[in-house]
Amino acid sequence: QVQLVESGGGLVQAGGSLRLSCAASGSIFNINDMGWYRQAPGKQRELVATITNGGSTNYADFVKGRFTISRDNAKNSVFLQMNSLKPEDTAVYYCNAHWRTIATWRIYWGQGTQVTVSS
Repeated sequence: QVQLVESGGGLVQAGGSLRLSCAASGSIFNINDMGWYRQAPGKQRELVATITNGGSTNYADFVKGRFTISRDNAKNSVFLQMNSLKPEDTAVYYCNAHWRTIATWRIYWGQGTQVTVSS
């Protein structure tokens, strides 16, 4: 089992910044890709950014140039630096982790952290 705990959400004005953190614990040895997703009220959960063990990143078009994902493997953590925030970025942000062995692949999710951007 892997536990993921997000932090860093809150209320910010448009144009502001927030930094989200996600700490993994438990059976962390087989964690590969990690990522951030978000879900706004009445909408489906959508990918924001992902990062591999080696540091390769992938971003949704709507955050390119504004958000930066990073990870600290020594601290089993992944981060999301969010700049130039817009009201449409308001959502619950979830961290996830892909846990793989030769025979098993599981995806774990955190409980989410609320980000609210006021206009």
